[in-house]
Formats: sequence, structure tokens, C-alpha cells
Amino acid sequence: MIIAAGLLMAPARAEAAGGAFIVDDAEIGKPGDCKVESWASFANNHDMLAITSPACVVNAGTPVELGGAIGRFRNGDNWTTNGGPKLKMNLVPVETGRFGIGLAGSAAWNLGTGQYTGNILYVPVTFQVRDDFRININGGWLYDGVVRLNYAYWGAGFEWNFVQPLTLIGEVFGLAGPTTDVGSVNDPRAQLGLRLTPVKNADIDLIYGHNIGGENAHWLTLGVNLRF
Repeated sequence: MIIAAGLLMAPARAEAAGGAFIVDDAEIGKPGDCKVESWASFANNHDMLAITSPACVVNAGTPVELGGAIGRFRNGDNWTTNGGPKLKMNLVPVETGRFGIGLAGSAAWNLGTGQYTGNILYVPVTFQVRDDFRININGGWLYDGVVRLNYAYWGAGFEWNFVQPLTLIGEVFGLAGPTTDVGSVNDPRAQLGLRLTPVKNADIDLIYGHNIGGENAHWLTLGVNLRF
């Protein structure tokens, strides 16, 4: 699964789409804010993944979100467990009617073999259209350490809190670069999900995705996000 490292390195963020969604926004929480985001995804070709990602915001002269992720992946008959750190900072605050800008990155290793599986560095940009609707755009670089290839990463998405306590979240994302024996590596990927926020500090996500693992399959994801 060529994009497995990228899925593991998917952004972890507070007060944003977060969880199993790939496209990031430019915000981070306040120092002292913490959360744990966990999800499991199942494909119609029997591939699957399960990831948990804790993170906290610390004051390092400027607020920085520090976290990590650990994930279990099945690709055909092969199982792998990856893990690694993440970090994120806000450069330009997100305000209604203006663009906010952030900087984020992460890395991952195969915890069974110790192999370095890749890293990602990207710039998330958020345009807060109004209080209940925002647009996120990402651009950056992903290195796949398994096949030792570099890719441009891109993504765009929206969050629409159309009625309390429900938010509709959609995104498209992908890689641009060299091809491999996985023919869909450069094909666009997409997810559309509904988020239920029954209380302020908890979300439940139900998401449909296509090609999220680079195998041109259909995926169903269930996620739970907790903030404290």
C-alpha cells in the first residue's frame, strides 16, 4: 500500500476536521489542549487500516502541536504496523473572510522491521468563508521510504456545519510523481463524511472514501475523536 505512510502521517489537529480526514486546516489549539483521534477503515478489496493519533499543544516560544500516530495496516495478505511523530504550527491566524496559513510535517517507521517508511511536509491554507463554512487547501512534499520515491502532495476540502450537531466534510487529495506497479498511485482520492458532535469535546465520524489507500477500492470509515 504505497500511500499507507501518508495515511499514517495524516494531520492530527484540534478544532478542525481531524480524525480520518486527510486535508488539514491552518489552525492549532491553545497551549494545554490535547486530543486523541482514532479510526478504522475497511475496503471492499479486504484491505483495512486502524489508526490512533494523540496530540497536545505546547508553548515552545510559540504554540506548537506535538503528537504522533500508530497504525495497523492490511494490504492483501500482508500486515504492517507503522508509527511516528507529528508536529504543526500556525503562521497566519484563521479569521472570517481571510486566509490562514500553517506549516506541518510528520514521519513514520515500520515498527516491526524498523524500516523508515516516509515523511510528509506541507502547508495548509484555510479560508473561513463564514462561521459555519470553511475551505482548506494543502500543498507539500511526501517521500515514500518503502519505494524511495518523492511525490508532490495536494488536497482540497470543505467543512460545513449545516445544522447542530452535524457537519458535512468532503475532500479530494492525491499525489503527483513517478508511477509504480500500483497503477492508481497518481489517481485522485476522495472522502465524504458526516460528523456527529453530541457533546463539545467528542465527535463520531462516518465516512465513505474512494481509493484512499492507493488500491482503487471503496472504503468505509468509522472514527471517534476526543478532546480534553
